[in-house]
Amino acid sequence: MSSRSSSSAPISGLPESALGAMATPGPSPLESVPAGARLADGQAMDLALDPAPEPAPDQGLAGLAEAVSRRRNFAIISHPDAGKTTLTEKLLLYGGAIQQAGAVKAKGEQRKVTSDWMELEKQRGISITSTVLQFDYAGSTINLLDTPGHQDFSEDTYRTLAAADNAVMLEDAAKGLEPQTRKLFEVCRMRQIPIFTFINKMDRPGREPLELIDEIEKELKLACWPVNWPIGSGDRFRGVIDRRSKQVILFARAERGKQSVERSLAWDDPDLAQLVEPDLLALALEELELLDGAGADLDLELVHGGELSPVFFGSAMTNFGVRPFLDAFLELAQKPVARQSSQGAIDPLRPGFSGFVFKLQANMDPRHRDRVAFVRVCSGKFEKDMTVQHARTGRSIRLSRPQKLFGQDREVVEDAYPGDVIGLNNPGMFAIGDTLYVGPRIEYEGIPCFSPEIFSWLRNPNPSAFKSFRKGVNELREEGAVQVLYDTDQSKRDPILAAVGQLQLEVVQYRLEHEYGVETRLEPLGFTVARWVIGGWPALETVGRIFNCKTVRDAWDRPVLLFKNQWNLNQLSEDHPDLQLGAVAPVVSGVEPIAL
Repeated sequence: MSSRSSSSAPISGLPESALGAMATPGPSPLESVPAGARLADGQAMDLALDPAPEPAPDQGLAGLAEAVSRRRNFAIISHPDAGKTTLTEKLLLYGGAIQQAGAVKAKGEQRKVTSDWMELEKQRGISITSTVLQFDYAGSTINLLDTPGHQDFSEDTYRTLAAADNAVMLEDAAKGLEPQTRKLFEVCRMRQIPIFTFINKMDRPGREPLELIDEIEKELKLACWPVNWPIGSGDRFRGVIDRRSKQVILFARAERGKQSVERSLAWDDPDLAQLVEPDLLALALEELELLDGAGADLDLELVHGGELSPVFFGSAMTNFGVRPFLDAFLELAQKPVARQSSQGAIDPLRPGFSGFVFKLQANMDPRHRDRVAFVRVCSGKFEKDMTVQHARTGRSIRLSRPQKLFGQDREVVEDAYPGDVIGLNNPGMFAIGDTLYVGPRIEYEGIPCFSPEIFSWLRNPNPSAFKSFRKGVNELREEGAVQVLYDTDQSKRDPILAAVGQLQLEVVQYRLEHEYGVETRLEPLGFTVARWVIGGWPALETVGRIFNCKTVRDAWDRPVLLFKNQWNLNQLSEDHPDLQLGAVAPVVSGVEPIAL
């Protein structure tokens, strides 16, 4: 089998500059808010300004190390319809986090899935937001970062992968590698995230297992080590053989939504002849001999370096192979690791707490119209009511109501450790990429945003609803679900929505109507490429008049040029070689964003 190449191709649809640059979407500055201020929905604000104390050196270091060793953090990447949300539900089921798994395309009395909390997700049977699901299993604490499966939400998935220590690449056994899987794999490769492969839907007609493995190795240049091997496929799928324990794990179909009944026997147990067709078992053992003959070993160092992928076979819908995968994953997965920052690599056992915001979400609780900042804990111990420094603004903030997240459900959390994700109420103070810390100043690498490809005016036909329209647009912009641009003509107040995919625009319209009570109208603009002007307005004024593009402002009053196609962009570059353009927004700090 081939070994992984050190080189990697650029991600399809993602500018190379977006991979190398680590620019954050422009943040909104921290406002000075007096202690005891109230949120608009009547909830007490959880942020108060206080001086930040120095961490107590080495206090509870043994407890911190033990807590870190129990943490496992991962995200699932896949092409739409590969079964990602179904696998997520079954992992929760086996982890004891839920008692009955939901069907993704729920109808009638079927349960809705835990990870798809937004009403539109339930209606369409797709994942269009990221959420976090934390649960305990076999002495470990697992943080599962659920990501959108739809390709229009690649940017949200990219941000979530910035917070992940491991990734599970999910494949459809019939389709093999698909475009979205390849794109997200390249993101994992760039970040050197360990990749575990789960080949799903083995209970349906599909391709040969050896063919699927060979495709991964050749196309992704990623070496594979099957941890288990399937016995049969389609309606003759009987279970898997664990290569390490030499155990055959047989499955019986479970009641819908329940854990499957498993039976384990040694691979040479004579009773197997009565339970599995001899031809199926013989073929599986013959293929295992071929794999063993390849001479590859399961090397954890290569796994954690993202160069070797442990492979598992199963069927999430019918529960085949889910528990063996979860058990092996906990054993092989990477624990929380050091993160790069302005002060170099920050070890998880660093005594002082630190973390970064990788996602913002509005209206997870429709009753309170709340906004939540998702923070990945990177070092030290987080404690309720602790005071932290906000790296971007230099302010001190007391965090009094941190929340443990489980899909839409939340509860107040007393403490958290590296690898965990906590939710903080966000009254406009946090931006994606913000670093929070205690002790010496650090700032983690930012999270780049994609260059949008679809642009539309967002019209509000009802002037009496402008207040709600403005609130909705501003809060959804904070999330980063879409980028918001403005015409340079001050008389044109309607915002321009800029997105990677059309579904992002539809989701904004849906949420404005159902969460803010505003019906809107979209008017497409004929542009497909956006570039930020390096050097800002002065650089643009130096060039003078330009043609075949439209100049707009982003939410932080930076010039953005919109082009109808790549040819127009190339033409401008030839005409004005001194004008530097970027596919990623420059880093900005301390600038108030434009609001409607």
